Amino acid sequence: MKLAVFSHCAIDTISLEGNKYEQIGGASCYCGITARQFKFDVDLFTKFGPDFPKQYLSEHNINFPNSESAKNTTKFAISVTGSDRTLKLENECEQIDYSKSDADAHLVSPIYHEISDDTFKKIKSDSNFLFVDPQGFLRRKDSQNNIFLGKTDLDLSDVNAIKVNPEESQQLVVGTADEMMLALQKKGVEHVIMTDKADVSMLVKDKIYSITLPNRQIHDTTGVGDIFCSAFVCTMLKEKDFLWALCFAGGAAQAALESNDVGLQKIPKKGTIQTNASYFYNLVKFRDL
Repeated sequence: MKLAVFSHCAIDTISLEGNKYEQIGGASCYCGITARQFKFDVDLFTKFGPDFPKQYLSEHNINFPNSESAKNTTKFAISVTGSDRTLKLENECEQIDYSKSDADAHLVSPIYHEISDDTFKKIKSDSNFLFVDPQGFLRRKDSQNNIFLGKTDLDLSDVNAIKVNPEESQQLVVGTADEMMLALQKKGVEHVIMTDKADVSMLVKDKIYSITLPNRQIHDTTGVGDIFCSAFVCTMLKEKDFLWALCFAGGAAQAALESNDVGLQKIPKKGTIQTNASYFYNLVKFRDL
């Protein structure tokens, strides 16, 4: 099976517990390498500059056609404190060109405005299963290049699944957590996932399913959401079961957090994800909405 990922590669400088780590990243890398753990082929639609070590993608057998740019790679300075992060945009690469893919699913996870409305529309028209993490559609920068979220009118028709946190939801819809999930569903999304730190909820039809990640010490959270998204899509395609997909996604996020590694080193192996998923599957709660 094949996953197409639309997202920029990035070079991140992560400040954590008084130390600085320069890492390659971006949703493209986290999602792509996680999908490879599930034995998926990966077509990566991205842009990066001559400063990006593209051999890292090649070593993981990830395809990245027409991805090289004369502009340097998108770069963030990320400060991590517990489960909270602040971001500063240090460089922005060019937008991603649209290319058709024969993938079984598309995962759209921009990190900063690299996917135009026109490109997003074309992806939607071609996708058999579309998962969206809207973070990069919502991000804005102030005069100091600090990142904040802004109100955004995003067309979510023909989207099969979306992952948001409460702050992101508030930029797309209004209301309580339940009301926002319902409002996103009414925009056309079949599976609405809301992550609020350790609490993960998913609205499908008229029921909310939820799991809670064990409350353990958190190290670097960078990329954990991307690992979650990729695990969800891959499991959904293989198992055709949204509950297993939710549990595998939670299991992947938990394994990444428990690794205590920084950057891409935290991407977990399939076996560890599967063990966690079985644990969560027995603890899923649900309620009518």
